[in-house]
Amino acid sequence: MNPARLLAMLLVSGLVLSRALEAEESSGTASAPLREEPRVVHAPDSRLGHLVPDLELERIGGGTLRLKDLRSQSAVVIAFTSTSCPVTRRYGPTLAALEREYAARNVGFVFVNPVETDSREDIEAAIRAHGLRGPYVQDAGGAIRAALDARSTAEAFVLDAARTLVYRGAIDDQYGLGYSRDRPSRSWLREALEAVLAGKKPGVRMTTAPACSLESLPAGPEAGGPPTYHGRVSRIVNDHCVECHRKGGVAPFSLETHADLAGHAGMVRRQVTLGAMPPWFASRTDGPSPWANDRSLPEADRADLLAWLDGGLKEGDPADAPLPRVFPEGWMIGEPDAVFRIPEPIEVKATGTMRYKNVFVETGFEEPRWVRSLQMRPTARDVVHHALVYAIPPDRLERARRRGGDGEAREFFAAYVPGSSSVTYPEGFGKLLPARSILHFQIHYTPNGTATTDRTELGLVFMDRPRHEVRVSAIAAPIDIPPGEPNYETRGAVPVPFDARILALMPHMHVRGKAFRYELESRSRDKTLLLDVPRYDFNWQLQYRFEEPIGVLAGSRLMGTAWFDNSAANPANPDPARRVKWGQQTDDEMMLGYFEYYVPSITPDGKKRSIVEMTLLDGGMAFNNLDRNRDGTVTEGEYSSPEEFRDTDSNGDGVVTREEFKAHLRGERPY
Repeated sequence: MNPARLLAMLLVSGLVLSRALEAEESSGTASAPLREEPRVVHAPDSRLGHLVPDLELERIGGGTLRLKDLRSQSAVVIAFTSTSCPVTRRYGPTLAALEREYAARNVGFVFVNPVETDSREDIEAAIRAHGLRGPYVQDAGGAIRAALDARSTAEAFVLDAARTLVYRGAIDDQYGLGYSRDRPSRSWLREALEAVLAGKKPGVRMTTAPACSLESLPAGPEAGGPPTYHGRVSRIVNDHCVECHRKGGVAPFSLETHADLAGHAGMVRRQVTLGAMPPWFASRTDGPSPWANDRSLPEADRADLLAWLDGGLKEGDPADAPLPRVFPEGWMIGEPDAVFRIPEPIEVKATGTMRYKNVFVETGFEEPRWVRSLQMRPTARDVVHHALVYAIPPDRLERARRRGGDGEAREFFAAYVPGSSSVTYPEGFGKLLPARSILHFQIHYTPNGTATTDRTELGLVFMDRPRHEVRVSAIAAPIDIPPGEPNYETRGAVPVPFDARILALMPHMHVRGKAFRYELESRSRDKTLLLDVPRYDFNWQLQYRFEEPIGVLAGSRLMGTAWFDNSAANPANPDPARRVKWGQQTDDEMMLGYFEYYVPSITPDGKKRSIVEMTLLDGGMAFNNLDRNRDGTVTEGEYSSPEEFRDTDSNGDGVVTREEFKAHLRGERPY
């Protein structure tokens, strides 16, 4: 298709899309929806990871049961239900089927009815109708509801063999408020049980469970008392620390036992009090966290841990101990389809500092590949500060070698920091690895007193073409920091040329980096804070991944603000007397606000975009038609018009990239 013709079509299509978006903005804020389905949430007061008290349960039909009587079970499901709630009545057959299925795998089910007015006759009829086998309890006094902080009559709780709460939320998404489906598309309870039985932490630990809402009750007396190591603190450490602080982990010492924690009590207290550990630097928000990978320590956990450290390090009853965490020995993403590693070991000296190491590895792929999962693995994890990988086309190799540092934003492909080394994209999402790509490994080593060698590697799991392509771009801003300046500020922005959804944010600065903030400016110039990192730490190149992608409309702007400390008060500052500008090494500076995004194929009014609209939005089809050799770039010989080629080749390097082509279609320079 002729690019000039595409540009003309863009003007017409863009007008239609713009009007649709303007109509959406002008419609005002809608009232709360009448239909509600489950959604994944991260609530700080969820009680996940807590030891569930040994409750005494009054069974329908007579007799009592204590939770500790179920300790021989591999897992226990406490399923709230009701004979008077329409949603929970529909879930009766589902719960019965799950109970029968998992009985052979030693999973027990307890059914709890929190509605005092549900009659004994209706309850007994439901038990018979569905064939429920496990204990059925009517929680008339609310003790079970209070202990678990149950919020809905359709909420299910999964306890592991040590009575640790590992999942709470919906059974699946087949039923909710105001809708029913023929079959579920997601079964969270089943996923949680499979994870627990495999000795893993569920990938989704909490969802809402839309049904009949329950009033919140204060926790019962059994949930109180001073924290002990086995009853409370060990679970906090399991959840937030031992991923790194374990034998063979990347942290400098283990925290797997009472003796480990007691021996490092002073340092643990200091780091937790400062908010330096666990490493998570986004400012806290009211209510559920928006971040899918939130590593922060909930305030209740923090208070209990510090109270235990200051209260004599009481060990408690070993019978209350949690199950030990189990970590895979091999790849976290499963066996990769392809592994790329540094060809020769890199020598890491014992002391001092090291400049970034840059290594280039050819993929050898003649065809593009779509990537579902990726993971970076250093072989000497204790000396790898962080590592980045860029996927660059062959014609840009020499330029990348000359730069000797960070690649371009659109080429950013993977990252490693201790405790965060892998990504698996949601169903239907994938990242493109263009044909003949060369992987640029950029690694920052921090000597630890012992000389060693490293061969960092990247593992990839491939997929068929996804519904959505995960793309990467970045906000950048100029840098010119005066000597001694303690609070230098710089700002950058990226215009949004088409409506899109942001998946993740990752600020990047060097050792003078002080704080970073992302904001979204609407077309009416209203600003929304997306991410605030008030205490940026170069030691942790963290990515902040949204639980729900953030929608951005065409005509808005994604803005980034960064602050730097070039004063002598910054102990990491290599030279406070130096005027600092943009550069590739640690003693230079950068201001990059990386963001992952995708372009949805559905319009704001719920209609599927046509192929022509998608082509105009991202230039994909037209670019692929021009890129006849599928090398990810277009040369002058592949263009029909030399003049059009020169106009599209904005940086004059002799090739047109996909970003340059899209920018040309939009009538602007690439960002």
